[in-house]
Amino acid sequence: MASRTLFGMVPVMLALSACASSGASVASDADVAQKSAALADRFQADLQGQLQAAMQQGGPVGAIAVCHEVAPALAQSLSDESGAQVRRIALRQRNPAALAEGELRAKLETLAAAPLGPDGKPASLQWTSGTSKAARVHYLRAIPMKEQPCAACHGTNVAPQVQARIAELYPDDRATGFRPGELRGAIAISWPASVGQ
Repeated sequence: MASRTLFGMVPVMLALSACASSGASVASDADVAQKSAALADRFQADLQGQLQAAMQQGGPVGAIAVCHEVAPALAQSLSDESGAQVRRIALRQRNPAALAEGELRAKLETLAAAPLGPDGKPASLQWTSGTSKAARVHYLRAIPMKEQPCAACHGTNVAPQVQARIAELYPDDRATGFRPGELRGAIAISWPASVGQ
C-alpha cells in the first residue's frame, strides 16, 4: 500500500553525483527525501538563474523562451545524470507535457491545499507506488507562485505582448491567473525503488 509523508525542504549534505554513481539502494524515506531535495534544488537554482538573466536582457517575453527550451532540457539532463525521472507538473499547465494526471494529479491536489510548510518553505510529498521490481518512489516539491518574477508570465495581469508570446508557443496555455502563494505547479521526481540494480 502506498505511503505518504509530508516533508519540508530537507537540508542537503551529500553531493548529487553520489546518488547517481554509488549504486546504493534508495531504501529509506530520509534517503529519498535528501536525494530528491538535491535534484529539486539544482533544478530550481539553474532554472531561476537562467530566467533572471533572460528577464534582465529581454524582459518577460525573453524569459518565456527559457521555460520553453531550457526547462525541459534541464529536466532531461538531471534525469540522465541521476537515474531518476525529473520534470515539472501542474494542475493548470502551460506545456501540455506538464499536465498532472491520475495518481500525480491527486497528490498535486493535496499540495495545492497547503503549498507552504509550517516553516514557510515549499511543501513536499513523498510516496511509493507499484510492487516488487516495478516499485517507484515519488517526490513532489510545490512551486508556489511568487510575486516576482513569476507574476509577469503567470499572474493575474499579464502584459499583452507577453500573452501574445505565450499564445504563440503554448496555444492551450492554462497557466495564468495565479495569485502569490497559490500552487503554480511542482517538481516531480520519480526513482526506481532501488538504484543501480
